[in-house]
Amino acid sequence: MTKAKSAAERLNEIATLRIELMDTDPLIWREVEVPTSITLKGLHDTVQAAMVWDNQHLWELRLGKQTWGLPMEEDWDDEPRLDASKVRLRDVLGPRRTVLVYTYDFGDAWEHRLTFTDVRPGEAETNYPRYIAGERAAPPEDCGGVPGFYAALEALADPKHPDHAEVADWFEGYDPDDIDELVIRIALGRIAKRRNPAKATFGGKARS
Repeated sequence: MTKAKSAAERLNEIATLRIELMDTDPLIWREVEVPTSITLKGLHDTVQAAMVWDNQHLWELRLGKQTWGLPMEEDWDDEPRLDASKVRLRDVLGPRRTVLVYTYDFGDAWEHRLTFTDVRPGEAETNYPRYIAGERAAPPEDCGGVPGFYAALEALADPKHPDHAEVADWFEGYDPDDIDELVIRIALGRIAKRRNPAKATFGGKARS
């Protein structure tokens, strides 16, 4: 019989999260260590920080037929969308490997595969979530989803393309191969700091 985890153990437990922006080639991905005590709303904030999105659009998390997101007056899916701020990540994780689908911006439909593995005790002196690694910058928002993104990159690479000047102005300073890791670390650090006061309670009352 498996021994039940104490409140302190549950609060300090972490998992490895791999974030993959689906249908990108080469793949845009991140790896982050996340506390399993974080809410699914906090998980959304973590993905936003890791991808350097602006959190300006609707979103949802999906596992099978169940979805979580912000409370809404209407659900257009067969299954009702549950309030992501009231569910902890640990409550949806399986024993070895769990995959959630995270959709951000229902218009552009940026779909991410979130793969959780290696659930384990976190380091006592380390604040989570913590950035580990990644490759390639996330697309600028509102560029038409994956098809629009690659069409824009094609125009950006061809000075003779009729849309080159417009895209160059819109994507000013954007380098698809460059990740600003400092920005990611700072953003994740802010999320971690919001959680710190809750550590001493061992009750999982973190705000995110």
